Amino acid sequence: MKVTGPLGAASTPAARPAARGAGGFALPTTGGAVSAAQAGATSSASGVASAAALMALQGVEDPTERRRRAIRRGSGLLDRLDELKLALLGGQDGAAALGRLARDLREERDEEAEPGLKAVLDQIDLRASVELAKAEMSRSRS
Repeated sequence: MKVTGPLGAASTPAARPAARGAGGFALPTTGGAVSAAQAGATSSASGVASAAALMALQGVEDPTERRRRAIRRGSGLLDRLDELKLALLGGQDGAAALGRLARDLREERDEEAEPGLKAVLDQIDLRASVELAKAEMSRSRS
């Protein structure tokens, strides 16, 4: 017995449509003919639904991507702290390095990191905040 669709099972080959085109897919005509306008509307709606589904999938982040972004942010802050250290050791005022450090520190941070990574990022943020506070204190004294 062969199942042909929503109409049930067909036990004989006579249940198949007698006249087929060059092959391929054919819609059953028992429910009435579908107009070309209805078919076009259905296909455009499914195209919009597919695009919406793709957009929704792009917005979903996996944990490894969040972890990479958190590590990249922490590494960037450490780089800015090194720039500040080199500027101060070189006898410069370090204003440009402080500006970059403040900008990177204001960057949004993902709070859903794993506990060990979150602790390290907290320490990096604290060190950057201390350096900014020290620079602010020395500016206010001058």
